Amino acid sequence: MEREEKYEYWFANIKGLTGRNKRQIREKIQSVEAFYHMKEDERKNYVEEEASTYIRKSIEEWKVDEQYNLLKEKKIHFLPFFHEEYPDMLKNLDNPPYAIYLKGKMIRKDTLKVAIVGARKCSPYGESMAIRFAERLAEQGIEIISGLARGVDGAGQRGALNVGGCSYGVLGSGVDVCYPRENIGLYEDLQEKGGILSEQPLGTAPLSRNFPARNRIISALADIVIVIEAKEKSGSLITADMALEMGKEVYALPGPVNSELSKGCNMLIRQGAGILLSPQDLLDELRISTKEDVKKKLKSKISLETEENMVYSCLDLYPKNVNQLMMETKMEIPQLINQLVSLEMQGYIREISKNYYVKSN
Repeated sequence: MEREEKYEYWFANIKGLTGRNKRQIREKIQSVEAFYHMKEDERKNYVEEEASTYIRKSIEEWKVDEQYNLLKEKKIHFLPFFHEEYPDMLKNLDNPPYAIYLKGKMIRKDTLKVAIVGARKCSPYGESMAIRFAERLAEQGIEIISGLARGVDGAGQRGALNVGGCSYGVLGSGVDVCYPRENIGLYEDLQEKGGILSEQPLGTAPLSRNFPARNRIISALADIVIVIEAKEKSGSLITADMALEMGKEVYALPGPVNSELSKGCNMLIRQGAGILLSPQDLLDELRISTKEDVKKKLKSKISLETEENMVYSCLDLYPKNVNQLMMETKMEIPQLINQLVSLEMQGYIREISKNYYVKSN
């Protein structure tokens, strides 16, 4: 098993091939080790000539035993796409990571996860709200997902750990690179009480181009995304938009209309995001008062198909008509009506007047 894993690790790190390329090749071959040892002419039965060149170069440069031993020395879990522990939530992405690197505990599939994201240069108010919401959610057994960044992200994750909760930090660097360095204490604590994960190879620096890809992982792992403070153009809004496209629920903390740090949140609320007034109000809206309710909520969300979830996430306690929902979901009318009927029959939504729908109380 370990012998095969070391070759899987080599395969995941071939430069020049996209994740999609790797998945397509991996589906064709029975053994990566056998593929590694094939003659080049034989490998061409499985890959195009350009890909064959990248693979040959990788074989020449990659020291299989040395690199794999380094992975093990750093106590990093390596989860390629076809591994049984690879997070199911990531498989629904249009372009899922070919592999995930994880320090800490394996990601559980049977827990509700909430992403808390926001401005790096947040206000004291934003920081305190991130901690407050995270603490209250974590007390109910909800896991907190974020990006270990300065400001709101780190504050939310620290809040979860304050009450003995579990949190996962998703990095735009390799998992062996703590960024920002000032969060080294949190970085180490998360490995004990949750985990650190990334799709980037070991040693990857925190390059700006990696962070939008990091945000899609945060959105995919979370069942719900809450934005504490965000400017009009920020990575937090990218995370929220991605979450909405995936059919997730998004909530935002309102703030003064003249505050740059509140413009992004106020815009999300104007577009239909839920309003964060207090941790208890959020739990009440989610119908969570005990840890058992968290399990029920998770089962309820799992039972919704992706398209149903997309429609459901666009609704709240204020009525929306079919035309509004068409614009928000980008669905054709027959497709949308089918999802609305299904949701109504399951008791998730109500039609309060002709073609106007709300979430059920």
